[in-house]
Amino acid sequence: MPAASLPSDESERQELLKSLDILDTAPEPVFDQITRLTTRLLGVPIAVFSLVDKDRQWFKSRVGLDVGETSREVAFCAHAILQSAPLVVSDATADPRFEDNALVNGDPNIRFYAGVPIRSAGGHALGTLCAIDSRPRWLSAEDLQALRDLADIVTKEMHYREALAVARHSVERSGDAIAYSEARFRSVFDLASIGMAMVAPDGGWLSVNEALCRIVGYAPEELYRTTFRDITYPPDLDTDLALLRQLEAGTIDQYQLEKRYVRKDGSLVWINLNVTKKTGPDGELLYYVAAIKDIQAQKEAEAKLQALHADLETRVATRTRELNDAVAMLRSAMALQQQAEQLLKDREAELRSVIENANDAYIGLDRDGIVREWNRQAETTFGWCAGEAVGRPLDALIIPAEMGAMHRRGMARYLATGSASVLNQRLELPAVRKDGSGLTVEVRITALEVKGTTIFSAFLHDITERKALEAQREYDSRHDALTGLLNRRALTESLPIAQARSRRTGKMLGVLFIDLDGFKAVNDSHGHEAGDKLLCEIARRLQDTVRKTDSVFRLAGDEFTVLLEDMTDTYADAHAVAQKVVEQISAPVDLCGQGATVGASIGIAIFTPESSVSGADLVKEADYWMYEAKKAGRGRVLPDRRSTCLRHSP
Repeated sequence: MPAASLPSDESERQELLKSLDILDTAPEPVFDQITRLTTRLLGVPIAVFSLVDKDRQWFKSRVGLDVGETSREVAFCAHAILQSAPLVVSDATADPRFEDNALVNGDPNIRFYAGVPIRSAGGHALGTLCAIDSRPRWLSAEDLQALRDLADIVTKEMHYREALAVARHSVERSGDAIAYSEARFRSVFDLASIGMAMVAPDGGWLSVNEALCRIVGYAPEELYRTTFRDITYPPDLDTDLALLRQLEAGTIDQYQLEKRYVRKDGSLVWINLNVTKKTGPDGELLYYVAAIKDIQAQKEAEAKLQALHADLETRVATRTRELNDAVAMLRSAMALQQQAEQLLKDREAELRSVIENANDAYIGLDRDGIVREWNRQAETTFGWCAGEAVGRPLDALIIPAEMGAMHRRGMARYLATGSASVLNQRLELPAVRKDGSGLTVEVRITALEVKGTTIFSAFLHDITERKALEAQREYDSRHDALTGLLNRRALTESLPIAQARSRRTGKMLGVLFIDLDGFKAVNDSHGHEAGDKLLCEIARRLQDTVRKTDSVFRLAGDEFTVLLEDMTDTYADAHAVAQKVVEQISAPVDLCGQGATVGASIGIAIFTPESSVSGADLVKEADYWMYEAKKAGRGRVLPDRRSTCLRHSP
């Protein structure tokens, strides 16, 4: 078996891997969730997040494997990190690289392997996210993309670990006050209203926020694969690099310029860039801090003003007024830029501005659950002003009374064990306003350890209206717009559930397929509006005829089905209900003073607990007997009482 060769950047890769302090650490939920999701999405028994060390591959997260590491010599992942694209091995026994591998010919008997390299911000391959099976298989394009997407999540987390490692190096030398400020900066970094980024000395992105991603049109994981040079418009790059060299040399403390980025779609966007540098105690360059403001609209406005100035030379008064407006816009932009520069110099002031102007409600809590920060959006969302909220426990403000005790227990459990199910994830929870009205909020809570104590940061977004719209869309998708009955989709979803319930309870399940006799004649003679009224009346009669535990569906046109549950007799119960339905439907209907009469032909299909017939076949069976009833003379129910089983065996 040929062992994988060493990457050309092996020494740098090993040095970076050790600096991350991740080898031989305990499992972490963020990685375990991804490996579990990999097994579910790809249908494989084994999924691993592997880090390739000097002489071994060590598994940070694993599903389906008992061992925590293997020799690098036999590692598939040692081959995968040499590639820029995913490594996919459909059958290892037919691949000369692996046919005599100990992991192929022995436990865990690898046949299929698919691994995506996990790379650092600087491009070093640290390990892989891989899926493994003990039988050969071929990966579809959709499955491969799913594996890439999951690997991108792992990559983003590792980039975050890199940024934290850099930040930790600075924080350890900076004292408690800077540590507190840096920790809070990380918790709200992504919510800044302008683009912000931490940039490595080699130009790679260490951390970017959502505002920057919106400006350039890249997803974070896509942006991390580039450098600032890659997205800078080439004619603007030399000026930027010249200023960057001056900043690195120490001849300037910061620089600001207007330049253009190339968006992902190829279009250009003007930005105002402000760059400072972060150095260590010995003067070594750690990273750059960049603030990026989208000034495309401003540039377009300037261009329009120049064109207007040329066209309206003789209209001095109008030109002066418009120029004054332009000056006001420029002054406003300069004031915002000066504020951004000040925010970079004074981190605490920046955080306060971001929090106060955030679109989401922001609540800061101390370790006892007492509110210490309450922004303007929190005032708008919950009705409590900051003066009323600060100093009070959170459960006395926005948590429903029935959930207060659970909230307090969760706080106590986290402080005692460090474990909490609500941290670092998006949750949808009920809340209450000052006036007692309820709402639903999307919540994201993080816990920070600062100066030996715990603080909590919570961002909350009111999604009450969105949830109501989702509920209405779900209702509309499962109900017939005309009659209000459940529709064909609802029948498709309900049948397997009813069959499973039948198997649990031992009770029979029946399906009635109903087609109206004479409906077309009524529709033709009285009109479609009368036909709709007739269908609504038939729907009402069907609901009145069956039990509350039964379900009525309109499939299309004049076709209906009834799902009968908890029947004690294989056939008699269903036949009795069907005859009653025929009688009810046959009664005359008043259509705007004119009487109309229709009939019904009904087919019956029976499902017994021991049957393996699918829901679709059950409906087909009832449909078949309905057509037989029509051919037999309409107004009938088939099969007749002498038949007690399906036309086809299960």
